[in-house]
Amino acid sequence: MKAAEALRAAAERLGPVSDTARLDAEVLMAHAAGLSRGELLLRLRDMEAPEGFAVLVERRAAHEPVSHIVGTRDFWTLTLAVSPHVLTPRPDSETLIEAAVGHYAGSEGPSRILDLGTGSGALLLAALDQWPAATGLGVDISAQALAVARANARRCGLEARAQLRPGNWCDGIVERFDLILANPPYISTRAQLPRDVIDHEPHLALFSGEDGLDACRDIAAGLAGLMAPDGLALIEIGHDQGDSATALFAAHGFAVELRRDLAGRARCLMLRR
Repeated sequence: MKAAEALRAAAERLGPVSDTARLDAEVLMAHAAGLSRGELLLRLRDMEAPEGFAVLVERRAAHEPVSHIVGTRDFWTLTLAVSPHVLTPRPDSETLIEAAVGHYAGSEGPSRILDLGTGSGALLLAALDQWPAATGLGVDISAQALAVARANARRCGLEARAQLRPGNWCDGIVERFDLILANPPYISTRAQLPRDVIDHEPHLALFSGEDGLDACRDIAAGLAGLMAPDGLALIEIGHDQGDSATALFAAHGFAVELRRDLAGRARCLMLRR
């Protein structure tokens, strides 16, 4: 079968399980062909459907995330390895990096960066790539997640500047940092999630009590002691937590500014002392 015809059929097959069926099909075909998506689209007219493509489509049709099928996900300037042990990095989280870039515009940027609950290392590594003079620390309670983060630091050539170690939010950290990043779990335990998420991503990184704010409460209790003078903390929140999360951190003495993602949804709290 010609690749273009197979791609159309795959997009139709994936329509019931994905809001981005055509994109999913293109990414999967590119992976099967050993090409970038851009290269695939340039060669599509003259190609035959690559071997193994149909199997990948059926895996996606069974709700397996595209990132798990291909093993990577692009985030900011990086391509990161992902696995079922970490959340797949999402464009929503780039809101934190964009906020930091805006904050440090015209300056040398942060010197020391902390990533609480680093997962795949996405936020820490994106920030280190953005500011080449910076060094950073990422902590996570999951040994499996730290293994993924360490592999990504090596993959991105940032292992010399990224220290990764076990940790439970702010506990046991005595240093102060210029920039602190966190994408904590913020989903209510009562929430209903798509099968792509609930069946394939770590629940430890998703759920955080009935109101989704338990992890934020833990972070708020210890965050001030980790911030350097004039330090900035950026915390990802759920789209419906703008008011509740703002009130939580304000009660701990933080000046809070809410940032929204590209869809206009509440996504990031900018915290200063």
